[in-house]
Amino acid sequence: MIITELLERNAREAGNEVALVELNPALRSNTESWKEFSLIEEGTDPRFRREMTWGEFDARANRIANLLIKRGVKKNDKVAILLMNCLEWLPTYFGILKTGALVVPMNYRYTADEIRYCLDLADASVLVFGEEFIGRVEEILPQIKGTQLFFATSAVRKDIPAFSDDLFALAGGESVSKPAVASTLTEQDYAAIYFSSGTTGFPKAILHKHLSLIHSARCEQAHHGQTHDDVFICIPPLYHTGAKMHWFGSLISCSRAVLLRGVTPEWIVKTASMEKASIVWLLVPWAQDILDSIDRGDIKLEDYDLSHWRLMHIGAQPVPPSLIRRWKEKFPKHQYDTNYGLSESIGPGCVHLGVENIDHVGAIGKAGYGWKTRICDIDGKDVEKGEVGELWVAGPGVMTCYYKNEKATAESLSGEWLRTGDMAKEDEQGFIYLVDRKKDVIITGGENLYPVQIEDFLRANEKIKDVAVIGLPDKRLGEIAAAIIEVKPDCNMTEEEVNNFCLGMPRYKRPKKIIFADVPRNPTGKIEKPKLRAIYCGERLVEAQTKA
Repeated sequence: MIITELLERNAREAGNEVALVELNPALRSNTESWKEFSLIEEGTDPRFRREMTWGEFDARANRIANLLIKRGVKKNDKVAILLMNCLEWLPTYFGILKTGALVVPMNYRYTADEIRYCLDLADASVLVFGEEFIGRVEEILPQIKGTQLFFATSAVRKDIPAFSDDLFALAGGESVSKPAVASTLTEQDYAAIYFSSGTTGFPKAILHKHLSLIHSARCEQAHHGQTHDDVFICIPPLYHTGAKMHWFGSLISCSRAVLLRGVTPEWIVKTASMEKASIVWLLVPWAQDILDSIDRGDIKLEDYDLSHWRLMHIGAQPVPPSLIRRWKEKFPKHQYDTNYGLSESIGPGCVHLGVENIDHVGAIGKAGYGWKTRICDIDGKDVEKGEVGELWVAGPGVMTCYYKNEKATAESLSGEWLRTGDMAKEDEQGFIYLVDRKKDVIITGGENLYPVQIEDFLRANEKIKDVAVIGLPDKRLGEIAAAIIEVKPDCNMTEEEVNNFCLGMPRYKRPKKIIFADVPRNPTGKIEKPKLRAIYCGERLVEAQTKA
């Protein structure tokens, strides 16, 4: 089975049921008060709440597929998507898959040069883009002359850029029947090229087969038990494997999902209440913001019906145990899970904690459904329990390769095993704890410092909103640990306070430099340490144009 067959099954068996809801609270005419927002009010922007049934979803995907095929798209071609989260994102994704082409989701933060670079790297012959990207695409038109351009119109926009075709208007005239090529695809066919997040340099193109996609759906349901009655709130960007592969749990269980465009604490809680959400996946900063808003009294839980909310899970980064303790104080009935994964292992799930293991918060868990793990030394040999080594994973979701990059592929793949680049250790019970990224380890006076351990310690301070620890050059010690601290908006903090708080750590682990500043994170919640090192260490940040 391939992932598009799940959509077709849902359309047959539950065609009139709602599959997707898009909410865009920022477009509401009165953002101060949007009670009962599931009902469209007079004067409200029509894009505020939109929905789509499973039948409409599959029909739109088929129309898009048939249009692309008519325009010359064939099996193993590459078609890129550059869209903000919206109701049309997933039908476009599935339409591309139904042509037999590879879908190439692109980061909405890419600059014009990065868009050009990634189109070239992936050999994309078609680009589907939204209105937010008109200027960036127009800027690179001379360099992408051979690329077919389709504009994905919003619900209200009528004007189309002169240099592109209107995807949805043209697709509207196509057949709703499944293209013949879609029936010939198997799990061993190529399906997608994703880009690495670029936290350790410029993104690499990651090639996956259909096997990876369908396994991620099976894995997600095995971990979180989605049923037809669940409602999932999806907030992170769909171009990334994390958000989409969690949504695959809704796809495989034929259950409703809400695409929430906005991450304010109030919007998240109101959406969970009004849409009767049962599963919400958060990033660490969002969970912290919700808890802080509750503590300040900005959110009063008694004002909302959250009785349906059964699971809150977090991924994309190490999770401070102090955060989950706070969360359980506010939401004692919630199940909790943490998910670990990489785009190279098709997103979340190759390691997960499991809702039954909340007493092991702090660990990322054990091998996920269908996955295997190892902790290895520099020579690829298993280390002893409790020793730090590199986490290796193997399973049906491991990438085929880094597309057009044999050197990087050889460095990351060893037979069936993917070297994650994350340093970890395993306890006697088999639970894995992340220590840090291999490239982020700080060596100071011959001692290895793992920034994640220092960051977790500092996040326990009630005044600290976020923190990142990086190494700064030092003539005597080689490197010293510097803590970039983002203080909560309603708090003041001094360097002396931080140093006194750090007395609870071994001396060699204490940061030698304190910097009060914002902590930059990418759309998937990962700290952008290359950016911080460029600011504070003078390191050159790799940009797209230097790689072109």
